[in-house]
This record gives sequence, C-alpha cells and structure tokens, in this order.
Amino acid sequence: MSQPQERDEKFYERADAHIALANDQINTKETHPTLANDSLIYATARFNAWIVAASFTSSEEIQNDRANAIEYFTNAYKTMLEEHLDDYIANYDVYMKGAEKEG
Repeated sequence: MSQPQERDEKFYERADAHIALANDQINTKETHPTLANDSLIYATARFNAWIVAASFTSSEEIQNDRANAIEYFTNAYKTMLEEHLDDYIANYDVYMKGAEKEG
C-alpha cells in the first residue's frame, strides 16, 4: 500500500458522484452535513480496509503491513485535504456565495 495510484480519466467523475450522494443526503434537510461527512469517512475507512485485505493472502500479511497501510491512507487524505482547504481559502467568496451545505 505504499505506491500512489495514477489518476485515470474517471477519477473526478467518481469523486463527484460520492459528493453528489452526500449533497443529496443533506439537501433533504433530514441529515446534518456533519452526519453525512461522518458516514463518508466511515465508508472510506471501511473500503480502504477492504482494499488492504484484498492485496494480501493472509491476515498475517495484513498485520505485517498494517502500519504502512495506515500511514499511506492517512498521508493521502492529509495531502488531499490540504489541497482542498487551500482552494477554499483562495476562493472562499466564489465557492461559498449562496452555498448553505453543499460540498
């Protein structure tokens, strides 16, 4: 789990589909944005754990690479979050004008 994957032509389309799902959930006004966010984080962690497990042939191999996998996914998330926070800082007035909850 130490090698970052290249972004293919569908990368942003898939990401936008996940964001659209979260926006649909909060647009019903039945789900607070932080609850939708928690669900996305949980789903990401669960899927990442599956990706790690699918990369090995035994639980022992997973255990041996556990720290590396956690570091890889944590660093990837941190890099992406920093990128998006910097973008929102630079474009706050444009992005947030009239926006109430959408991501």
